Amino acid sequence: MNLLFLSRWYPWPADNGARLRILNLLKALATRHVVHLISFVEEPVEPAALAAMRGWCASVEVVPYRAFRPRGWRALAGFLDARPRSVVDTYSPEFAAAVARCGHVDGVIASEIDMLPYALVADASWRLLEELEVGAILSAADGATSGLGRLRARLTGWKLARYVRSALQRFDACTVVSERERELVTALGVSASRIDVIPNGVDITGASSVAEAPVPNTCLYAGALTYSANYDAVAYFLAEIWPLVLARHPELMFTITGRTEGVDLDRLPLSPGVRFSGYLADVRPTVASNWLSVVPLRVGGGTRLKVLESLALGTPVVSTSKGCEGLDLRPGEEILVADAPTDFASAISRILLDADLRARLSAAGRLAAKRYDWAVIGERLLAVVERLKPSGGG
Repeated sequence: MNLLFLSRWYPWPADNGARLRILNLLKALATRHVVHLISFVEEPVEPAALAAMRGWCASVEVVPYRAFRPRGWRALAGFLDARPRSVVDTYSPEFAAAVARCGHVDGVIASEIDMLPYALVADASWRLLEELEVGAILSAADGATSGLGRLRARLTGWKLARYVRSALQRFDACTVVSERERELVTALGVSASRIDVIPNGVDITGASSVAEAPVPNTCLYAGALTYSANYDAVAYFLAEIWPLVLARHPELMFTITGRTEGVDLDRLPLSPGVRFSGYLADVRPTVASNWLSVVPLRVGGGTRLKVLESLALGTPVVSTSKGCEGLDLRPGEEILVADAPTDFASAISRILLDADLRARLSAAGRLAAKRYDWAVIGERLLAVVERLKPSGGG
């Protein structure tokens, strides 16, 4: 089939979770179909990055992305619009025109909710919304610290529900990354029969090639603090869990990976044992070089690539229930799960003190990650696409 793939994130280099998913699913689609990519970009794309994607896609077109500006005039006008304000403010006529220029395609795949309005412009036999995530937005009111904040979050949630329910009437199917997300989307009024669960994955072959040995008394959080859910997780860890751990293990070092530009680090309760790696083109060697990975997430949605990547590299994981939500993992055997700060600190201590436990979790984690190999996940998307193909289609 001739497919049009619309992406909020330019997939190369695949240096965050969204890009990793998009790149690997595009590669799977390209094994059986002709794929044309139109993607937003936040900065100019290097020729090498364009060439990389043209290795899988028949054509690649990029459009500059304008980030949501909550106090801009279009965003303020969005208070009077039935659509979410971010949709009103960030809508790109240039991107819509690029889609329209493509002419007829057999199918259009819109990656993430931001691409929903542009898929409706496409002349396509069928439409698929890939990786619809509503949990983080719908739960925003729970984390609001003021009455006005809760009111705005509830208004956003109401608008989102109405927007998704209405727009998906013109889509043939959508995918989500977990059963929890399927339940949330179904609750918005979308039939469960039109929703497929396709979880995130991990590159098992690539992970097996990483040879770094774990350094004693080290742990890390793999996630840029520029993402609010990551910032909340690290702030919670440093304030509530890290002091409990240091009381027993004062020699422990804690590394936080990813960009920190524009992040207010002064608000974090830092100590001499905490370090920031900065941006890493490939985070895997750093993950593999730590004794354990912590995932103290409390908000957000989806399934966690940081958990899968740690498991695939043999790095034991301690996570909150939220942090490993949507993953079919056996607590106590493939991952340690703890929600209270004292329990989380105790789980870290167990791994630090027990070499046999570290070895068991490492081996079991590697086996568990194989269930999420991108080759397996890609086949699930291909099955959805095949189901959508009209009878007699190419």
